[in-house]
Formats: sequence, C-alpha cells, structure tokens
Amino acid sequence: MAAPIFKIEAADIWAQAREAGQYAGAPVDLADGFIHFSAADQVQGTLEKHFAGRPNLLIIAVDPDALGEPLRWEPSRGGALFPHLYGPLPMHAVIGEAPVSEDGSLPERPEWGLPA
Repeated sequence: MAAPIFKIEAADIWAQAREAGQYAGAPVDLADGFIHFSAADQVQGTLEKHFAGRPNLLIIAVDPDALGEPLRWEPSRGGALFPHLYGPLPMHAVIGEAPVSEDGSLPERPEWGLPA
C-alpha cells in the first residue's frame, strides 16, 4: 500500500457519510469539483489553515491505491502537489479514522506516517 492520504472532517458529517456508504465531500469540495486531501507532511498545515478552532474533527486515513484513476496529484498551496479525488470517496478505501485533539493537534499515528 502507498502512504495514506488524509481528509479532515467534522465527526457528524463523517458519520452521515459512513451511513451513506460514501463521502461526497465538504461544501468546498463540491464547489471545486473534487475532494481535497493532504499527504502526511501537508495535513498539519491544512488543519491550521482551514480548520483552526473547529471542534469535533476527525482525521480520516485513506489508501490512495484503492481510489484508482479519479485520484490526481495537482499543484495547490505554494505549488505543492496535493491529492484531489474526482468523485466520491468509497468507504472501502478508508483505512482508519481518529479524533483531532481539542487543541488542534493531530493524533500520534506512526503507522499512517504521522509523527509520534
């Protein structure tokens, strides 16, 4: 398996997606026409830039190999390549989820490539 990619989402919205069997994306994803993801070295910056101060967040780890051709790495923040999914996220691609701390720090998950 390739290194996981990550999505940050509100726990209640993620629960609805799990129940539906797929995740269509957040409002910004729907407006842009793709689901925004981050690599392990990008996810803390994404959390700070787009989710600061928001409670009840989850980080969702996804197997990029399970997404196939709809996943593309494209230039974004600062010209860095970010993973974008052109289509819904199927639940079979999700390898795990964990809460983001109330202080806005990511969980320690070295098996996902997140610092311990």
